[in-house]
Amino acid sequence: MITVTIYKHSGQYRGFRCEGHAGYAEEGYDIVCASVSSAAYLTANTLTEIVGAKADIKVEEAYLKFILKDKLEEAQAHLKGLRLHLESLAGDYDEYITCKTETV
Repeated sequence: MITVTIYKHSGQYRGFRCEGHAGYAEEGYDIVCASVSSAAYLTANTLTEIVGAKADIKVEEAYLKFILKDKLEEAQAHLKGLRLHLESLAGDYDEYITCKTETV
C-alpha cells in the first residue's frame, strides 16, 4: 500500500511524503503507483524549478519526502491540488493508497 502524508503547519501546506508500493499490478503496469509518482514529481518539480522554492527533498526506493523551506504562499495551490488529486485516487483505490493530512 502507498501511504501519502500531506504536511501542514500554522494553516499552510508545507510538503508531503509518499511511501510504499501500491501492489495494484506488477511492476511496470501499476497504474496506481504511476499516478501517485507522477503527481508527486510534477508537484515537486513545479515548486522547485518553476516557482523557484527551496525544499528539503529525500528520494529512495518507494519513498519521496518533500518539505518546503520558502515560498509557502506561492506553493499553496500546488499542494492543495496534489492533496485533492491523491485523495481522489485514494477514494477510487482505497485498498492500494491511503492519504492523510498531518499537522506538524
